[in-house]
Amino acid sequence: MAFCLFISSFPMCSFPIHSKLKSFSYNGSSFRRLTVFAASQSAVTNKTSIEDDSKIRRSANYHRPIWDYDYVQSLRDGFVQDESYNERASKLQEEVRVMLGNMVDSLEKLELIDTLQRLGLSHHFEAEINKTLKNISTDRIGTAAWKKDNLYATALKFRLLRQHGYKVDQDVFTCFMDDVGNIKSSLNQDFKGLLNLYEASYLLLEGETMLENARELAAKLLKQYLKENNDDQYLRMLVDHAFELPLHWRLPRLEARWFIDVYEKNKDKNPIILELAILDYNIVQSIHLEDFRYASTWWKELGLGEKLGFARDRIMSNFLWSAGMVTNPQDTKSRRIQTKVNALLTCVDDVYDVYGTLDELELFTDIVERWDINAIQRLPNFMKIYYLALYNFINEIAFDILKEQGIDVIPFLKKPIFVKHICWRQNGITVDIRQP
Repeated sequence: MAFCLFISSFPMCSFPIHSKLKSFSYNGSSFRRLTVFAASQSAVTNKTSIEDDSKIRRSANYHRPIWDYDYVQSLRDGFVQDESYNERASKLQEEVRVMLGNMVDSLEKLELIDTLQRLGLSHHFEAEINKTLKNISTDRIGTAAWKKDNLYATALKFRLLRQHGYKVDQDVFTCFMDDVGNIKSSLNQDFKGLLNLYEASYLLLEGETMLENARELAAKLLKQYLKENNDDQYLRMLVDHAFELPLHWRLPRLEARWFIDVYEKNKDKNPIILELAILDYNIVQSIHLEDFRYASTWWKELGLGEKLGFARDRIMSNFLWSAGMVTNPQDTKSRRIQTKVNALLTCVDDVYDVYGTLDELELFTDIVERWDINAIQRLPNFMKIYYLALYNFINEIAFDILKEQGIDVIPFLKKPIFVKHICWRQNGITVDIRQP
């Protein structure tokens, strides 16, 4: 994760934002469920810049953070520590694994995979999902019966295979279009199929005009459905949700939180899968909470939020970014490193965009490129503090990688990309430092 220190891009998130407790019981199992938790508006001390010179400096007037350190540290959750939850989750996982293995019908397998993905459970079944999709992608005879005239099945298969990197041609939808390129009138009431066609269309490749046209046509029919039908609330919620944002653009953990509530309303829901989804969500949220508490402690001890009064103090936002990028719950180390990267990126962005003068930024850039700790005496105090924080972090990451993999990554981590950013700012061009 350290390689992306200065060239990271935005993703997705797992961390919910508020802490309401609710009890659920399935098959005799009862446990708490965390929904979303909100930061208290506790008092935060005013930050003051350490610079007190005569230079005219800009200010972005950023708001103070609402995620108070003491409040964050007071948050506790016992889902990871309580072995009974983990034991129950493991048992449910095995039941779902057997369920997936015993299925014969390809469409049922695809539906189960889609449900597991939306509920945030697919990380437990990666091997089984990959094997199933590989078999379906190559089984041209066994799937032909439902593939030929089933828009829902074809669109679902198309989306899942493309999501997982398989090559699928848009021509699979040709049989559902009439001679003038419209969706066949016989499918105008197939709202389940139209919804999946609409969602699948967002995975189009450049030049796939059939899918572009299909999306517009499906959207028109689905909007008409929302106006005229109220009989299937589950399907209505899915359609509304699809119009808000394409599936693969969403943050997986937030999507899981939303879909748990929706799946509960599905008359065909599987109680085993639902129980596992609720339990797993709480366990993963507990892991993220520990990661966030760690990040909050690191940030407070680092002191940049207090010392660099002109910069954004946004450790929660930085963690949210990393939780979205590093979606596997067990990748705690990567998530914590990425949070530090994001926090340092945010600070240096404000050093360049807001506070530093051209002379200071050119000097700072030169010292970073040379990685010369002895030259920091020439920097103003606010840059000394940031440079030392950056220097220590980079060297810490480089040491770990050198020790574990025998690779010296420092030359890659101090890639010189700041000079253009300085010139852009001086010419009134706004460019995000996170852009490569």
